[in-house]
Amino acid sequence: MTLPLDLHRPARAALLLALVAVAARFAMWGNPATGFDEQYYLLVGDRLAHGALVYVDIWDRKPIGLFLIFAAIRQLGGDGVLQYHLVAALVAWATALVVHRIAARGTGPAGALAAAAAYLLWLDFTEGEGGQAAVFYNLPMILAAALVLRQVAARAARRPVAAAFAAMLLCGAALQIKYSVLFEGVFFGLALLWAAWRRGMRPATLAAYAVALAATALVPTLIALAAYARIGALDAFVFANFVSIFGKGGGALADKAMGWLLALAILSPLWIAALLAPRGANADPARRFAWGWLAAALVGLYPFLNGPNPNALPPILLPLALLAAPGLDRRPGRTLALLLTIFAVSQLVLLLTIRVKGTRAQAYAFAAAATPRHGCLYVYDGYPVLYHLTHSCLPTRYAFPGMLNVRWEDNAEALGVDPAAEVRRILATRPEKIVDVLPAFEGGNPRTRALVEAALARDYRATFVIRTGDTRRIVYTRRDVAR
Repeated sequence: MTLPLDLHRPARAALLLALVAVAARFAMWGNPATGFDEQYYLLVGDRLAHGALVYVDIWDRKPIGLFLIFAAIRQLGGDGVLQYHLVAALVAWATALVVHRIAARGTGPAGALAAAAAYLLWLDFTEGEGGQAAVFYNLPMILAAALVLRQVAARAARRPVAAAFAAMLLCGAALQIKYSVLFEGVFFGLALLWAAWRRGMRPATLAAYAVALAATALVPTLIALAAYARIGALDAFVFANFVSIFGKGGGALADKAMGWLLALAILSPLWIAALLAPRGANADPARRFAWGWLAAALVGLYPFLNGPNPNALPPILLPLALLAAPGLDRRPGRTLALLLTIFAVSQLVLLLTIRVKGTRAQAYAFAAAATPRHGCLYVYDGYPVLYHLTHSCLPTRYAFPGMLNVRWEDNAEALGVDPAAEVRRILATRPEKIVDVLPAFEGGNPRTRALVEAALARDYRATFVIRTGDTRRIVYTRRDVAR
């Protein structure tokens, strides 16, 4: 059939995907009240850019590469909020371009464009409308996948080339954005080994090749480890990156089951499209590779899906979009209608998100009210970005509220410090302002909440309140300051 706008031309497809990327994410641009995780990434990136040492001065389990991205974004000026939203949109668009290029090898131009657009649209359903980690690491992973496919899907025998090692290096870079890509990286390495075995590589050479690929993937992590060892902070790096996760509690089995059901519901149109691929499509080596990649991404998803948590889903969007491409190509008219419907629903999701988390104006007004004149702000629960927007000193290196206010972090093995003891220490410094959210989170830490509520009743009074959805976000000011 004749395609509208001549989708055979890559430049036209790229322009259309740019428009989709902007339209899908525009509602949240410049709003600090996006995902709490990315608010914290901005805070840590800013403090890193100003000389703070991650894992020592400000703590998290994420790899240093993620915070280096946000530290680089802080060089763009402003307060960083709109800046990281724009950079994330650019990265998402670049990722979609690679999805389009890979998908075009095995389906028509309409299906390839639809798969790339679907990736951009479904990010809104998985809390990827801003700067979640997956938005950034999905780009090196899709680039790595494209390079691996050069080996896996080659019709003629190929020798191992620089592209294979480049793919592993890209996986290593993604690993320093979030460690959950480990499973996908292992699959990519196994796919390269299978391709080498298929073309007749001898066992001894294959073993050496495997070691070389693994070593290449570990280079970025080894560089980070060596850098921390050089400054005498190796123990802090190792504990945060590799040990603390084993002390963190997990969700109940029922919550995990709900998480999986939610994942299936969110992605069901793509699953259906993947299963509607033309008969015989799975004989294509590239498609078999995509199924394997999807399986590896699902394995990597499991440890992080403690409950109904959509922000764990973006990694599986890439292989699923590639698998859905042939099905989306079968009836372009219906596919267009589906994508327009998904776009409309995604915007409703963003409007609901704004209602629950707050508008741009509310977030900045709240930050102004929370700005301390002397001393520090303490965000017990609420926006982590408040430390950044108020330019407050940090009363604790555990500045992400969830580290001290949720039940599954309530042990020293998870944080390296007893949460209740740390909250007692913070309150003893008499922060000028404390931020809390009511009603209290059901999964909260009862020990630390009791300490904070006692201090608020004794020494503080509410001086500013906003309502977002069914939640009241409150600034408490120390009584001797609020007079």
